[in-house]
Amino acid sequence: MSASPPSTLPAHLRPVDVEIPATWTPEQALAVFELLDEIRDKIWSRYGVRLQDLLQEQQTSSAVDHRNDITTSPDRTDF
Repeated sequence: MSASPPSTLPAHLRPVDVEIPATWTPEQALAVFELLDEIRDKIWSRYGVRLQDLLQEQQTSSAVDHRNDITTSPDRTDF
């Protein structure tokens, strides 16, 4: 494993790399999976409506961007 160059970003903005050990037993992997599932459920119960709004906003924004890419593409030949 090679060391990556030091980041110039502050610690709280640096990406977090998560490595999953290849040595986990199936029971350990299941325990982590269940913990993540429980965390996901708790986040959804607290922020569900806001998450749905944000996801819808992102999808709408992405669809508009995609339509703009298509209509402004210089390769268009369907006129």
